[in-house]
Amino acid sequence: MTTAQPLTELDVQPTPLALLLLGREADPHSERGVECPGDLPAASDPDLVARARAAKERLGDRVFVLGHHYQRDEVIQFADVTGDSFKLARDAAARPGAEYIVFCGVHFMAESADILTSPEQKVILPDLAAGCSMADMATAEQVAECWDVLAEAGVSERTVPVAYMNSSADIKAFTGRHGGTICTSSNAERALTWAFEQGDKVLFLPDQHLGRNTAVRDLGMSPEDCVVYNPHRPNGGLSAQQLRDAKMILWRGHCSVHGRFSLDSVEEVRARIPGVNVLVHPECRHEVVSAADEVGSTEYIIKALEAAPAGSKWAVGTELNLVRRLANRFATEAAGNKEIVFLDRTVCFCSTMNRIDLPHLVWTLESLADGNEINQIRVDADTAHYAQAALERMLALP
Repeated sequence: MTTAQPLTELDVQPTPLALLLLGREADPHSERGVECPGDLPAASDPDLVARARAAKERLGDRVFVLGHHYQRDEVIQFADVTGDSFKLARDAAARPGAEYIVFCGVHFMAESADILTSPEQKVILPDLAAGCSMADMATAEQVAECWDVLAEAGVSERTVPVAYMNSSADIKAFTGRHGGTICTSSNAERALTWAFEQGDKVLFLPDQHLGRNTAVRDLGMSPEDCVVYNPHRPNGGLSAQQLRDAKMILWRGHCSVHGRFSLDSVEEVRARIPGVNVLVHPECRHEVVSAADEVGSTEYIIKALEAAPAGSKWAVGTELNLVRRLANRFATEAAGNKEIVFLDRTVCFCSTMNRIDLPHLVWTLESLADGNEINQIRVDADTAHYAQAALERMLALP
């Protein structure tokens, strides 16, 4: 029996984008800025782990640390719970006794946690520049303009907005104000089914790929039923007739990680690893999803690999930190000797998620332990009200 090759030894090459992610350089596209209001410990400090542990112990039950699946291992080791964005926000809400919620994720996730937790709790993001490129592709002003375009075409009253969880609080609030709902990658089919019971069109934002894949793959629509609204073109680049004919109006947004996987990636890995199973996230392009063996959310991917037979081979199309963690977890004979590889030969981390590194976490925990409340994420009451209304519609989905 051969031993599965650890992902750390795979022949993959880092991209310039992957090398930007270490939290030390400016992100010119960030709306939140990148300055850290304090002195970060040096990444070379040999005592970082001990310092993080000591600060967390000083805080005790006052702090609850959340770690998203895409986080670095050096950060995940200090997480009280791990999971996807919505699970973590709900976990935070289930810990009302924790004064500080330290969210090791990205900005929209911390916003969701602030919406769902009590006013007495403070949600902290270790690096304010840890945003999400997909969420930033839809601003409140752009979406309001889009709604005006739909109104001019005479379709807004028949259109139900569905916002992916990976969106800002402003976009969730827009969705709530207009009678729509939120979805995750796990329940997108249920959300769209509900939406089409309320109207005959859906404005799906901000990820065009999840919207298209759900409509075509799960609901049996045609690709021609979908149009893409481009906020950078007049009227979204669409005619009034196109908007009237469409069932799915997809926002022109995508995940910079999942969107990079291509049909060539699938074909190359099948040729390189005979018998490999291709497992991808539904944020991937439609042609990639169509060519894959299995498709599912982050939680689905984890459970699928847990249930996979011993000795099976898998190429996984999702964020590299998670794939590498799963590859190492299942590489031993005791864990099934499963071979798990990254779908693409080129490394691509989630660059903004990776801005939260151990120095930022140490700085955050030590600051809180010293009584300095930093990097708190606050969602104003009006935005939170309507965003929560949309979230509650999701929770009520059959």
